[in-house]
Amino acid sequence: MRAYPMMKLILAACAALVAGAAPAAADVLSQVKEKGVLVVGVKADYKPFGYRDPTGAIVGIEPDLAADVAKRLGVKLELVPVMSANRIEFLQQGKIDLMIATMSDKPERRKSVQAIDPQYYSDSVNVLLSKKAKYTNWEELNGKTLCATSGAWYNKEVSAKYGVNVKAFDGSEKPLFALKQGECIGYLYDQTFVQGKLIDAEWSEGYGMPLPGILEAPWIMAVKNGEDAFAKELTTITLDWMKTGAVVALEKKYGIEPTDYSKRMHEQHKGS
Repeated sequence: MRAYPMMKLILAACAALVAGAAPAAADVLSQVKEKGVLVVGVKADYKPFGYRDPTGAIVGIEPDLAADVAKRLGVKLELVPVMSANRIEFLQQGKIDLMIATMSDKPERRKSVQAIDPQYYSDSVNVLLSKKAKYTNWEELNGKTLCATSGAWYNKEVSAKYGVNVKAFDGSEKPLFALKQGECIGYLYDQTFVQGKLIDAEWSEGYGMPLPGILEAPWIMAVKNGEDAFAKELTTITLDWMKTGAVVALEKKYGIEPTDYSKRMHEQHKGS
């Protein structure tokens, strides 16, 4: 009988805790629409997918895709520059609502974020090489040093398979500078980025892309884990991009050859 009053006190305390608990957080899609702004993490050093124009504004294929998402949601767009080394962290911490930042689709990444299916893009891996280097196949790079970007999933795989020494830097500008300084014979990165560099006279005169692309991998947009409503909305948008050929058109707009994936997805969905 003596325990009964104590039990009542415990139950009353529990009830007070439940009553005072904070309400469940709204989903990101609802928050975006409420505040009227979509914050998207994009690259700012990866031409033509995300880079700064002469005014300092971030432009490119992925900023254009982000702008289309914002337009469809009826909100303004805010772009936040991210790098391979921090883009997942920015998304998990809520610094960005959506990531469209040249991220290859890997199982370990799908554990950290919620990937949007179908994948909006796919690319291969290649090397920006000095024209003085007369390499025609990857096996000839054995024992040579390649500059690379920290966090790129293929660094270890290329090193193990072809015997190259990978010297990694943050972002894409530092490895390019290191290449010019002679710290490596080439820059290992995504093929579309290499194509984008070769558009510029600064690189096209002394550098080229003589090797075939390898390790083709799709890219994913991503939101925080558990954001099912937002993911569903983005899936619908992605399918419409494929139907209309929006990505193919943006590749042409920014001067690169449309990938087989972009063309294939357009052919598959254009009649849907």
